[in-house]
Amino acid sequence: MRPIINKIKLLLISGLAVLMTARAMGAQQWAVFETSFASAKTYDNPFTDVEVDVVFRTGDQDWVVPAFWAGGNQWTVRFAPPIQGNYTYQVKCSDPANRDLNGKEKKLRVAAYTGDDPLLQHGFVRVSSDQRHFEHADGTPFFWLGDTWWKCLCRRMTWEGFQELSADRKAKGFSVVQIVCGPYPDEGFLEPSLANEGGLPYESVKFEKVNPKYFDYADRRLKHLVAAGMAPAIVGAWGRGDCNSMQAIGAAGLKRHWRYLVARYSAYPVFWILAGEIPEETKWGEGPWAEVATYLRSIDPYHRLLTCHTGHGRRGAPGDSQLIDFDMVGGNHDERIAVDAKTLAILTNAYAKDPPMPVLVGETCYEGHMQQGFGDVQRRIFWGSILSGAAGHTYGAAGIWHASVEGDPGCASGAFGSQKQKVKRVYDWTTWREGMNYPGATQLGIGKKLLEQYPWWRFEPHPEWTGTNCIAAGIPGEVRFIYQPRRKIYDWKGTVVKKLEPGVRYSAFYFDPATGRRFDQGIIEAPSGEYTTKGLPSPQDWLLVLENKERPLPKFSNITP
Repeated sequence: MRPIINKIKLLLISGLAVLMTARAMGAQQWAVFETSFASAKTYDNPFTDVEVDVVFRTGDQDWVVPAFWAGGNQWTVRFAPPIQGNYTYQVKCSDPANRDLNGKEKKLRVAAYTGDDPLLQHGFVRVSSDQRHFEHADGTPFFWLGDTWWKCLCRRMTWEGFQELSADRKAKGFSVVQIVCGPYPDEGFLEPSLANEGGLPYESVKFEKVNPKYFDYADRRLKHLVAAGMAPAIVGAWGRGDCNSMQAIGAAGLKRHWRYLVARYSAYPVFWILAGEIPEETKWGEGPWAEVATYLRSIDPYHRLLTCHTGHGRRGAPGDSQLIDFDMVGGNHDERIAVDAKTLAILTNAYAKDPPMPVLVGETCYEGHMQQGFGDVQRRIFWGSILSGAAGHTYGAAGIWHASVEGDPGCASGAFGSQKQKVKRVYDWTTWREGMNYPGATQLGIGKKLLEQYPWWRFEPHPEWTGTNCIAAGIPGEVRFIYQPRRKIYDWKGTVVKKLEPGVRYSAFYFDPATGRRFDQGIIEAPSGEYTTKGLPSPQDWLLVLENKERPLPKFSNITP
């Protein structure tokens, strides 16, 4: 009786796969085409016993797309067609004797994208031709404003809460969410706190047996981010001493993990962050993490943009491998150090390296982290980075990154304090909903909205345009942004503007980076080339914006999500 029941189940699975394929015969460029294949042959451990790929072809181009084991006898492939036209596709696997997973060619017709997702309307995100910022396939600039949700795939963050937080961040202008899909910082590799509604992602620390149900629930959340116009920046693991994935899992296990992530998520508009807090040598192609990065490169059919999370930037020495597409650097979680010139120099040094590459701060002083680093600190870090050449910026808030709920902060670490006693100390009791309402997130969104009214992708740093402690960038003869950080109270002294072009008349206004208010400053011109404004509207931080009065720039809007 049991063999008959199993055959009936297999026929139902096969019929479902055929039905899904038939329904998906029409696909759209850049959107996900998904279909499944059922195998009559069973494997003791499908995750490790067999590898399945699907080859998609159109004209003389092909894409080898990893398929993932979806549970039972089913393998699923997700494909995002990069171009329109007629395709064929064929499933192949490492077991040549499996007739079901080595199938005949099927046909697929790909039409233009007709949806309203801003991440898909303009195509895949890539590095621009000047190697300094991000843009879509059709050349539309992409402004990276990221938020830090490291642990928000766990069940502490409920599905309802995830939707609420997504709506809030979308409304505030965020375009990227950095999120861990794998081992978390500060936690053991299979601790219950890592689980989501489907359980833990793996059954063993070496990542030898996968739990597809965990990833099914992760799918729902990552798809939701994409639908909200926010690109997931998926972090595969962590590498700090107290949560060293390379040591615990090993390169082989991490490669298995990354193949599964590529199979499930590379068809979505994602960025890859190889791992958090790993050795900087990875960026120039040395060490075991570089081996994992090289493997990831070899199996990603779309070459999604890859970086790794380290404190400093590339070495920039002759002969260095270029395993990353953009350079993610760190700051400091102490607000006093985070705004120091030496900390900003981490970014500017990375920006100066050859060959050029987009660079941005991926982790620094989180707002409210240990009850410090609030709005004015976040504004200073953001504007300091952007006007120093960053391709974007990632914000973070206490409560959110660790998916904290009342009674369970989700951030007890043994990385600090007595290692002999293995004491775990809580960073924050702030809940994610409290962190969601901190003002800095709104204020950075206001800054992004202002920048998107200008051709910000053409901006370059110009420290010679202003005085000490100010930061300037823009386009010579067209527009200047000068950020004046907050000084002492009762200090209204004006902003120094230098190197003004002869004969150029600028209309100027002060922009309040906390509220978006504007204060007109009239016309600025100086035969001597230097001008000091009459004074600040109030003693706080300000952004002075100068526009060429005779050559007003076109105003842009809705350039990025």
